[in-house]
Amino acid sequence: MANEEIKCLIEGGKATPAPPLGPALGPTGVNIGAVISKINQETAKFAGMKVPVTIVIHPDKSFELKVGIPTTSGLILKEAGLQKGGKGSTEEAPEEPFVGNLTMDQVLKIAEIKREGSIASTKKALVKEILGTMLSCKVSCEGKDPCEVQKEIDQGVYDSRLG
Repeated sequence: MANEEIKCLIEGGKATPAPPLGPALGPTGVNIGAVISKINQETAKFAGMKVPVTIVIHPDKSFELKVGIPTTSGLILKEAGLQKGGKGSTEEAPEEPFVGNLTMDQVLKIAEIKREGSIASTKKALVKEILGTMLSCKVSCEGKDPCEVQKEIDQGVYDSRLG
């Protein structure tokens, strides 16, 4: 008998045996309480954010978890204390101003979380990607437009912090 995989999106630290997780786990014969407890333990640091989780159930009813990383925009909004980002311009409405701000330390914290799943070749490139997402979310960096901070990175302003 082969391993069975269940993929789900769970709010960090808030998995419950209620649908959709409980009904998906029930037929597998795995200890649902143990799975829920382990998911909550592993995702607690992402409280308030949706986290991709894969539960691998082995034929002997043992299991392992593969916990993914929340989206970059989710991490940015959490760090900025926002429920949602701002909007770009449309024909009906002008572009919104920035709705939040992060420090470079907060951007570096997000980069550290995203590093494992990133294809960026350098820390600089990863930070610039995050800044691009911040622009989409209408979140500034150090009180500046993220595009300006990307240019400063290219000019070496943050080299001492980006290694």
